Amino acid sequence: MYVLNFNYRDLKRGDKIMKIFKRVLLVLGIIFICIAVGLTSSGYVMYKAALEECSLDKKIKEISEDENYTKLQEMPQMYLDAVIAVEDHRFKDHNGVDVISIGRAVVNDIKAMKLVEGGSTITQQLAKNTYFTQDKKITRKIAEMFMAWNIEKNCDKNQILELYLNTSYFGDGYYSVKEASKGYFDKEPIDMNDYECTLLAGIPNAPSVYSPTKNPLLARQRQRQVLAKMVKYKYLNQEEADNIYKRDS
Repeated sequence: MYVLNFNYRDLKRGDKIMKIFKRVLLVLGIIFICIAVGLTSSGYVMYKAALEECSLDKKIKEISEDENYTKLQEMPQMYLDAVIAVEDHRFKDHNGVDVISIGRAVVNDIKAMKLVEGGSTITQQLAKNTYFTQDKKITRKIAEMFMAWNIEKNCDKNQILELYLNTSYFGDGYYSVKEASKGYFDKEPIDMNDYECTLLAGIPNAPSVYSPTKNPLLARQRQRQVLAKMVKYKYLNQEEADNIYKRDS
């Protein structure tokens, strides 16, 4: 009888602990939702303020009127494939924000206990390049998402890719694909060979790190990553990738 009473008291104690645990979870859940709503609202306000300062139509007009603006047909297909493979391989399928990439990035960031991966799509990067700063604040990231959705509603994929390549930073003071190809290779974009295309495609990820003039070895390592992605997503086979990489060896 004593044992039975002991077990009963134990069960009651366990039941109380579970109730407390559930209440704590509920409170934490409410706090999380409040924070999420607050951040989303702040991000939306930032997005609307950016559009009020300069509409998307006006921004596109400003970019396309730059003397160095380059159309997609004036770039090698190898370069376009390399950019999509390494930056956003689901570019043609998402609506501006890739939930799968964001989820993967969150997992990798948690594992590393720091921000090692962003999960940004090409459209989000275009939004960042044209409207926002490069800081990693959550509010800015949310504003960037709203802007990406707006861009996707008003532009087709080819226009988005074209605008992105004309607003990306490639290091050494080059802020478009034409400036970079002429600066690094003394060539118009369309004249870049496969080696140069795959080298250039990797630079915007970290321009100060992968600039061929500043860190040629790191630029080559990044190029190998680009080629690996192109093989993974079926733009090249392994032999083709190896031949491109060896071309400047």
